[in-house]
Amino acid sequence: MRAKGKHAEYRLLSGLFFRLLPFQVLLLAISAVNGIVDSVYASNVIGKSAMSAIGLFGPFNHFLYAASMLFVSGTQMLYGRYLAKDRQNINGLLSVNLVVSGGLAVVSTLLMVLGAATGATRIFINTQPDLQMLNDYIYGQAIGIPALVLGQQLFSFLSLENQTKLTMAASIACLVANAVFDHIFILVLNMGTFGLGLSTSLSFLVFLGIQASFYFRGKSEWKILLHGCRWKDAGKIFTLGYPGALSRFVEMFRCLIVNGLILAYIGNDGVSSFAASNSLLAVIWAIPFGMVAVSRMLFSISIGEEDRRSLVSVFRIVMTKGMLLMGVIVALLVILAEPLTRMFYQNPADPVYHMTVMGFRLLPLCMPLSLISLHFAAYAQTAEKKVLSVVLPVMDGMLGVTLCSLILIPLMKNMNALYLSNILNGGICMLVVFFGAWIHRKKCPRTFEQFMDIPDNIGVGKKDRIDISVTKLEEVMEVSKTIISFCKEYKVDTRRGYFAGLCMEEMAGNVAEHGFTGEKKGRSADIRVVLKGDEIILRIRDNCEGFDPTSLYAKIAEGKSDDAGKNVGIKLVYSLAKDVSYQNLLGMNVLTMRI
Repeated sequence: MRAKGKHAEYRLLSGLFFRLLPFQVLLLAISAVNGIVDSVYASNVIGKSAMSAIGLFGPFNHFLYAASMLFVSGTQMLYGRYLAKDRQNINGLLSVNLVVSGGLAVVSTLLMVLGAATGATRIFINTQPDLQMLNDYIYGQAIGIPALVLGQQLFSFLSLENQTKLTMAASIACLVANAVFDHIFILVLNMGTFGLGLSTSLSFLVFLGIQASFYFRGKSEWKILLHGCRWKDAGKIFTLGYPGALSRFVEMFRCLIVNGLILAYIGNDGVSSFAASNSLLAVIWAIPFGMVAVSRMLFSISIGEEDRRSLVSVFRIVMTKGMLLMGVIVALLVILAEPLTRMFYQNPADPVYHMTVMGFRLLPLCMPLSLISLHFAAYAQTAEKKVLSVVLPVMDGMLGVTLCSLILIPLMKNMNALYLSNILNGGICMLVVFFGAWIHRKKCPRTFEQFMDIPDNIGVGKKDRIDISVTKLEEVMEVSKTIISFCKEYKVDTRRGYFAGLCMEEMAGNVAEHGFTGEKKGRSADIRVVLKGDEIILRIRDNCEGFDPTSLYAKIAEGKSDDAGKNVGIKLVYSLAKDVSYQNLLGMNVLTMRI
């Protein structure tokens, strides 16, 4: 039964993982797709100087995404904890997230505009027309920064509320708006790089407006209440979120150093080729980053529920199905290197053409290794493994690539040196994970769980829990017997053990009766029984249609139920259990009972 439960949970989480993944990828791909459109217009209409402006703006982009990721990841982790225990705090969490992240976005906008207006951008490039094009691009981009940051925060919350259709509509509208505005501003109005930046800004305003309409209409479960901001959560968001943002933040400095090395040893063609390959690969990077975003949500909920096994299951999904997906994508990118290059440059005799081709052939090779290091960093962040959650993002985001580039670029004096540095960085990060687990455990890690090195204070060990799956109604009676036997084996008094089996039989039977009927396939219920202290904790997690027994019991208790003779099972459970709670987590039903 335990093995069966293990496989069923893997299937349940795998289905949830790949159901959520497209929407997280879409969020991360919006700016990347906009960047491709901008790059195509820049390279084919304005010229290579415009491509240099896009490349030189890269550090600013990394800073903005780092800041946004700090708030998204920190808020997601608090959300997971509050959802399991303190749901009343979530409105204040949402409100303080938007106030603080929006304030930072406005300050960032003002600083960027000030830097361009005062000529401070000369530290990036001091030649014309490149400098003027960079400044114009900054002016255009700055207008939409608050919409970008706030839109990403709302996207995260709407995903948690299972509003996938709305987030999809907002994302598609954003992409269409950018393409339309690019055509008008560049081809019709000839607005140059300012038009490129402005089109992106306006598309982000569309993105934000569509999502915000859901809250203005009052349809959301969680409300934006400025007077209810939980200001103490601002510090918690930063403390929990900064390791997740650290990699993106230090990438800003990596970009500055690498751009300087390219200009010094290779020239403007190197910056233009790197900008071209990166603009398209940024869309592909949305896939591993999207996996990380989904995993972080599932990690947070698993830790909130003190569920050790789900932590491992999520990691296994990424290392199997996720890694297979990335392998196929990398192979396609390598094969299609030249056709992809011709999106930006058409002359094979131009040095920038060959540099870009090699970028598409070599840079994708670092993605599988990065997928692993990104997930270890996200896991370390949510599990509050403080050393690894800081060391790994800094190594992956800056030190590995920068140190290799400082050696290889002056030595090789071509763009292949930078591409190889990115690949070597993945190997260095794997060594950090390996030796980190070895040092902490004081022995060489040999199994997957040993590499994860899950803290002892998360959940209970295998001997104190039992995991069962139910896929049809006939299995429910067997579940009750298994729970009673499990409690008896661990010296739980007979009466409480019988109550535990009876409660689970009633609730699991309700899920099976109403959730496993009809034409829908792949429905299952993952059942967990945990012995913790003097409590028996029963949990049912299923992917069936939503049903909240706590709301139904509240109506029964208030005398609002139509038939007093119905719902005998729910009444029985409430008479036996000392606590019953229901949550819908990312589209899954989770019912917890404590005996």
